[in-house]
Amino acid sequence: MSLVARHLEQHGIPTIVIGSALDIIRHVGVPRYLHTDFPLGNPLGAPYDRTVQRKHVEIALELLEEASQAKTIRRSPFSWPGEPGWRDDYSEVTESNQAALAAAGKARRAKQAAMKKNNPKQQILMP
Repeated sequence: MSLVARHLEQHGIPTIVIGSALDIIRHVGVPRYLHTDFPLGNPLGAPYDRTVQRKHVEIALELLEEASQAKTIRRSPFSWPGEPGWRDDYSEVTESNQAALAAAGKARRAKQAAMKKNNPKQQILMP
């Protein structure tokens, strides 16, 4: 997304990136960035939390209007709901979940292979 944002900006289209990968954004650089310290895949907030999601859109639009210099970063005032230590075990592989995660990965790869076999010319993207 960062490269797309920079390309659009070069052609006069203002952009803002909203996400959780601050280290990547700092490295790649985008004109305007709203950082939300949430799990990947949830840049606007928890699923179905329309209030927080809408507020993030409002903050992003304000940033789009107010940013006066390149590489402007604003941090979200919101925290991920639930356990404050969610980051400590997010996507962690342990002895207790290793077999289930391996089985899920094997099933996903088999499904992708079957879909590819049935539709060889179609690009198939899966979560």
